[in-house]
Amino acid sequence: MKVGVFDSGFGGLTVLRALLEEVPDADYVYLGDSARLPYGSKSARTVAHYAVSSARFLHQQGIELLVIACNTASAMALEQIQEAVPVPVIGVIVPGAEAAKSVTKTGRVCVIATSATVSSHAYRDALASLGLMVQEKACPLLVPLVEEGWVEHRVTEQVARIYLNEMMADSGREWGDAAKPDTLVLGCTHYPLLKSLLRRVLPFPMQMVDSAEAIAKQVRAKVKSGNGAGRVEFFATDSLEKFKTLGERFLGREIPSVSLVELPE
Repeated sequence: MKVGVFDSGFGGLTVLRALLEEVPDADYVYLGDSARLPYGSKSARTVAHYAVSSARFLHQQGIELLVIACNTASAMALEQIQEAVPVPVIGVIVPGAEAAKSVTKTGRVCVIATSATVSSHAYRDALASLGLMVQEKACPLLVPLVEEGWVEHRVTEQVARIYLNEMMADSGREWGDAAKPDTLVLGCTHYPLLKSLLRRVLPFPMQMVDSAEAIAKQVRAKVKSGNGAGRVEFFATDSLEKFKTLGERFLGREIPSVSLVELPE
């Protein structure tokens, strides 16, 4: 089976990394729309337009399943993408919410994500539909720090500590200090690179849900036998050298080559 993976840039490579570990017997086509990032500052209409053109490109490559690794596109354009291509489409948000439901003991869940994802309330709605109480926190500075390679830098640690302390203060006001959340959802594909740092700076231990791992398990359930060999084709819409260099940090392995593609505006 050939699986398409789409993101607005590099972060979705953490999803591809999880897919390659969980479903190594499939082949993959990855598209990073690096010419038009960040999606987070765009309107829902623009995000849908960009995401649909990317989905159609991947369908033209012969994919049989499409994974939307971009949290913003999953939050703002999943239905439009599903209508645009005649293959199953999986977004990153619902698998993450379901994974949180499976591990929480208190039913109180916190989500950290980009400002756009938090503003969409997609995680809040998905988690609430499962009967969970939700506290969201936007952490906009973490993405550029990760892309700078500062995943263990003291500045990143300080920034993360401030965000998480603010999140806990908000949850305390809403639920009471004794009703602590026990699960943290990483609602951005950059955040898995910060797992060890986040565990250090959390005020108390929490279960950590990586949406990349959750979506990989869902794909494994759908792909009983991939009949592939883990081959990957990489496409980007701009900055191929940057994509290759930065992407290897997210993917955890070499990216031999990246092809440039121009998508319709």
